[in-house]
Amino acid sequence: MIPAAIDLDLQSVRRQFPALGLRIDGRPVVYLDNPAGTQVPQRVIDRTTSYWQTMNANQGGVFATSERSDALMLEVRAAAAAFVNADSPEEIVFGPNMTTLTFAVSRAIARELRAGDEILVTRLEHDGNVSPWLALQEQGIIVRFADIKTPECTLDLDDLRRQLTARTRLVAVTHASNVVGTIPDLPAVASAAHAVGAWMWVDAVHYGPHGSIDVQALDCDFLVCSSYKFYGPHLGILYGRRELLERLRPYKVRPASDELPSRWETGTQNHESLAGLLGAFEYLAGLGGSKVVRREAFEAAMQRIQAHEQALAARLLAGLELIRGIQIFGITAPDQLHRRAPTVSLIWPPHRPQALARWLAGQQIFTWHGDHYAPELIARLGLSDRGGTLRIGPAHYNTASEVDLVLEVLAGFKG
Repeated sequence: MIPAAIDLDLQSVRRQFPALGLRIDGRPVVYLDNPAGTQVPQRVIDRTTSYWQTMNANQGGVFATSERSDALMLEVRAAAAAFVNADSPEEIVFGPNMTTLTFAVSRAIARELRAGDEILVTRLEHDGNVSPWLALQEQGIIVRFADIKTPECTLDLDDLRRQLTARTRLVAVTHASNVVGTIPDLPAVASAAHAVGAWMWVDAVHYGPHGSIDVQALDCDFLVCSSYKFYGPHLGILYGRRELLERLRPYKVRPASDELPSRWETGTQNHESLAGLLGAFEYLAGLGGSKVVRREAFEAAMQRIQAHEQALAARLLAGLELIRGIQIFGITAPDQLHRRAPTVSLIWPPHRPQALARWLAGQQIFTWHGDHYAPELIARLGLSDRGGTLRIGPAHYNTASEVDLVLEVLAGFKG
């Protein structure tokens, strides 16, 4: 018997998410589209509304609402630093999303590169951690790809090490694949990268809702994530080592401050969403047993989340393996689920992933199909012309009964 929730008050969790009560055509909605964006708790909604009602102003003024906005920015930046375990809030940069932040900082990094310098990425990546580096080929930068091992879709560390050279300047790697869930051995990647003098850039967008981000333990130089993947608003967050954020030259307007971190935050920030982000951090801290936002609470929350999600993943994988003809990509061994996020990608020939997603949607079960913005991985798996994969992505607010429902409806597919 596969266990259901572990050490998580699921009823209490679900009561905090208004969207989980949505019904369409009389049926409750089952959100298994979480890798594309999670639902938000009431605290996020309240924080966002409160901003508009009580402090809607630009920063730097000498009047009350502007001063409140200034105070909000300090508070949410400190919370974000605790979330990723940064040394200082000044190492935290906010922006519209991970992709925009990566493009912006990659252009600044390019100012220090020369033709013939190399950047190493992996076949596991979301294209937000590929295209910004490919764009630098215009100035003669060489971009290489580290391969994966199939069918588990794990990073081939030996291949990565072989491709590192004295000209490698940066290694870009995911914290968890948004397609197959793989969690690479990032400390090993960091050690290999730093041994040749390269920086390490980590895309933690997909890992953020599933595990504790710790830039100290990862020994990374940069890390990006997006709060709409961990129960918050549409925002991007960048961590950068202080000495690098001070050393690199950002593209910015002349009147903007040259102090950290504002030298990297072009234009007016999305204050109302930053208020909502604080609400997301408060929710996670509460899940970790604290009324105060602090690092230890985030770690406790993620331990509870991981235990519950691994149980859901085990239940989902076991059920899928009973449906004849389904092929699952990624780690499936029950004793190895700690090496992956609960996100599961599959194909079921000759059915197209879109047809499977549409069938599930007819029962108000929401999933995604396609390449999931990871064309390198989909091509490596030979699925570019086959419609990509069907992706089923549980989050911690999903239940064992919802997993059972998707398995039942999928098994009854009539193509």
